[in-house]
Amino acid sequence: MSYTQTRHAPRAGGGHRTSRSLRPARVFMRMLLAFAVLVALGVVIVSRIEHVSGNQGLPLSDAGVIREQAAEKHLDPALIAGVIYAETKFDPRTSSAGALGLMQILPSTAEYIAHLSGGSTFTTGDLATPKINVAYGSYYLRYLLDHYEGNEMLAVAAYNGGLANVDAWVAKAREAGKALRVSEIPFPETQAYVQKVMRAQAEYRVVYPRQLGL
Repeated sequence: MSYTQTRHAPRAGGGHRTSRSLRPARVFMRMLLAFAVLVALGVVIVSRIEHVSGNQGLPLSDAGVIREQAAEKHLDPALIAGVIYAETKFDPRTSSAGALGLMQILPSTAEYIAHLSGGSTFTTGDLATPKINVAYGSYYLRYLLDHYEGNEMLAVAAYNGGLANVDAWVAKAREAGKALRVSEIPFPETQAYVQKVMRAQAEYRVVYPRQLGL
């Protein structure tokens, strides 16, 4: 009787070892499941943050168009987004002055841009299309940046206040032996516009780096 018990004892012990050997696998599966849940929660939280950011005053749409035009025109995509924010907050509409689309381009300005870029098929209705509107606005921004040797503040001021006006302000500042500063822009609307674009540019870089390809 004792012999039989002795022979069967290892079996019982072996059974317990098999049970214990399953525990690490179960623990691993639980850890894997917990990790998957955390990842899912992270995605939800990030999406929620982006959604809330948009609702709190920093909207973004047509990010693919912005990235494409920024790459093509060698512009900071956050600068394009900042201009759009200042112009329309990504809600394209026609202004009282007749400016159209996301970047609020006047038909006369668009015709000038078409002339500069060698375009020959421009129609006013094209400005309602985000891709075309952003392409025209980005081209004009690049033109203004080149004109002011890469000075974003002056380019943005000219986008709002007009090239001739900014040229006159810059010339006057140079006569006084200094560079034009934002605080010295004589048009209150343009001064506020430049500050708004610069602030939005910085915020878009922080809130939407992935969407803007930064």
